[in-house]
Amino acid sequence: MEKSHLKAKTCCFTGHRNIPDNEIENIQFRLKAILETLIKSGIIFYGFGGAYGFDVLSAKAVLNIKETNPYVKLILVQPCLNQTRFWSDKNIEEYNLIKSKCDKVKCLSEKYYNGCMQVRNKHLVENSSVCIAYLTQNSGGTLFTVNYARSKGLKIYNLADDSILDSIATPNAE
Repeated sequence: MEKSHLKAKTCCFTGHRNIPDNEIENIQFRLKAILETLIKSGIIFYGFGGAYGFDVLSAKAVLNIKETNPYVKLILVQPCLNQTRFWSDKNIEEYNLIKSKCDKVKCLSEKYYNGCMQVRNKHLVENSSVCIAYLTQNSGGTLFTVNYARSKGLKIYNLADDSILDSIATPNAE
C-alpha cells in the first residue's frame, strides 16, 4: 500500500497524561463511539505515542475493539527506547503489556533527547488523516499536536469538547 493510502486509513491519538478520575468513564465511552464510527468509515490503523494517561486509555480502547474487529491495527510510536525511564513500576507494567499487544512498534530514537516527544507527535500527525484528542489546556504538548494536526488538515475529535456529543450519545442518555 502506498503511503497516502495508508494515511487515509490512519488515526492518531494525543492527550494529557493526567486525567481526572471522574472523566475516565466519559472518555472511554466517547472513545468507543468514535472508534466504531471511524472503523465503519475505513480507518483501521491507530497510532499512539505510548504516554500514560490518554494514550493508555486510547490504546486499551483500540485493543478492546480489536477483539471483534481483528483487522484493526494498533501502532506504538515510541519517541525513544527509554521513554519510561522516570515512570512508576505500575505505569511501566501497563505500558509493557500494551506494547506486547501492538501490531507494530516503531521507535524514533535510541535515547531521549530534548524535543524527541515533539518529533514523535509530528510523526503521528504526518502519517494520519484523523486525530482523536483529549485537550483541556491552552498550553503543552497536546495543544501543540492538535494545532499541528489542524494545520495539516486532519479531522480532529476533541473528546473533552462537549460539542462532540452532537455526533455521539452520552453514557447515561436513553
